[in-house]
Amino acid sequence: MGEARAVIRPADRPGDLGWVVMAHGEQYVAEFGWDGSFEALVARIVADFAAGPDPAREAAWVAELDGRRVGCVFCVAGAEPGTAQLRLLLVDAAARGHRLGTRLVAECVEFVREAGYRRMQLWTNHPLAAARSIYLAAGFRLLKEEPHRSFGADLIGQTYELELTPAGHPAGV
Repeated sequence: MGEARAVIRPADRPGDLGWVVMAHGEQYVAEFGWDGSFEALVARIVADFAAGPDPAREAAWVAELDGRRVGCVFCVAGAEPGTAQLRLLLVDAAARGHRLGTRLVAECVEFVREAGYRRMQLWTNHPLAAARSIYLAAGFRLLKEEPHRSFGADLIGQTYELELTPAGHPAGV
């Protein structure tokens, strides 16, 4: 039996966006016991993206393993000029160990560099330790932590940021 074939591709096929919502809802209730308000948040993020992304500034990717969707990540324009947001990173529990999370984040960061953003931010929660280690390895740094009650759980929200230089420019230019 050969090695599983892993592919990162644009999230542009029928069913991709619906899969993102479903996979988040199923995985977060199974792993963390979060309630349906998390799936509703994911649905709003996906709906906003689907309503009209600017392809020069926003993108989404799906990870496949042997032709089956197993992961995703989104890049959307942030609230502040020059800032992108990494959203909705997910790798199915059964597909972990193939470095798909790392590859998805790298794809997103490369897109952000090429799009000319100066920084990328993301918001996550403390139980997501595997994602946190991917973000830190990619150069993100923790900006702040705030306790909150969301998704039926007591959580510590975390904001991370990655300072960027545009593609082809040395750091500090």
